[in-house]
Order: sequence, then structure tokens, then C-alpha cells
Amino acid sequence: MRTMKHWQDPLNALLGAWMVLSPWVLGFQHEMAPTASGVVVGLLLIAASLGAVFVPRAWEEWSQAVLGLWMIISPWVLSFSGQMDAMRSAVASGIIALVLALWVLATDKDYSAWMHRSAAH
Repeated sequence: MRTMKHWQDPLNALLGAWMVLSPWVLGFQHEMAPTASGVVVGLLLIAASLGAVFVPRAWEEWSQAVLGLWMIISPWVLSFSGQMDAMRSAVASGIIALVLALWVLATDKDYSAWMHRSAAH
């Protein structure tokens, strides 16, 4: 049996599940923009995270980072920054997803080799 390469990926999958469920848990399911964004991005985060668990590749981590960044800025891009529960959930979830993905990218020697090569020149 193969061991899991990064403990951060299952956490990002759970975070994706939270993002999918948060509109109903926090009670903003009637608001289209934050609900649609949370569900779509949550499902994409689950898919990228599970892909990274089973077939680890750097692009999956970059995908998770981009999804996290989107969640951070989505309340202002989609104009729901005034809906405090939706905004806080999106920003907090985005920060966590982004940090976990960047952590893997920075600490995995297979993924961070490009950083070390370009810094050496």
C-alpha cells in the first residue's frame, strides 16, 4: 500500500466539503453568488485535493492555490462582501486552502526544485 505524500491534501478536501455545505450550515443558501461560488469552488477543491492524494502532481497544488485565492477575493468580485457570514467563510476558507497548497509547493522537494534552480542562477 502506498503512503499519502502530503497530509495537507485531505485537509483541503475537507475544506472543499465545508465550502460546499457552508451556505446551508451558515444560512445564506438563498444568496446566489456566494452559494454558487462556494459549491463550485468547493467541488473543484475536493477534486484537485483527491487527485493530489491519489496521483500527486504539482499542478494539483497550484490548482488548489488558485482556488484558495479565488475564494479570498470572491466576496468583492461577486459583490457579496456585505453578507458577513458568506464573506467570512469564503475568505477564511480561501486563506486556509491557499496556505496549505503553498506549504506543499514550498516544502516538497519534487515541486519546489524549480525555485531552487532559479535562485541558484
